[in-house]
Amino acid sequence: MKIRPIRNEHDYRAALQAIEHLMDAAPGSPQEEKLDVLATLVKVYEEERYPMDRPSPIAALEYYLESRGLTYKALEPFIGPPNRVSEIMHRRRRLTLAMVRRLETGAGIPASVLIQPYPLATRAERGKRGAAKNAKQATPKAAAR
Repeated sequence: MKIRPIRNEHDYRAALQAIEHLMDAAPGSPQEEKLDVLATLVKVYEEERYPMDRPSPIAALEYYLESRGLTYKALEPFIGPPNRVSEIMHRRRRLTLAMVRRLETGAGIPASVLIQPYPLATRAERGKRGAAKNAKQATPKAAAR
């Protein structure tokens, strides 16, 4: 088994090509062992060369809900009443340490993701959302007249 470290893009592409040829390796065969080693080397190279940013805490919460087909109501046991959930999800308020702990324990979202700093909505952004919400609510009333 001749395997070399992956030090550059050329080595990386060669390793990917080798992995592609080894994908049908029989379980327990030397080819499967080579596939495992190459896959590990590629993973390490990709993590170092192409690091992925962690999602923002709000993006992590949105993904949690969306991936499970849940609504904001599912966050109430971890965050609090509906108005508090709304404040958090619309970036008007930050997650507290107690919320982070409950979310990690109950929802399985890592605290290391939830404690990251994230920007709150500016006054202008909050005003735009409020104006848009008020316009939507006013439209049916105006149409009824």
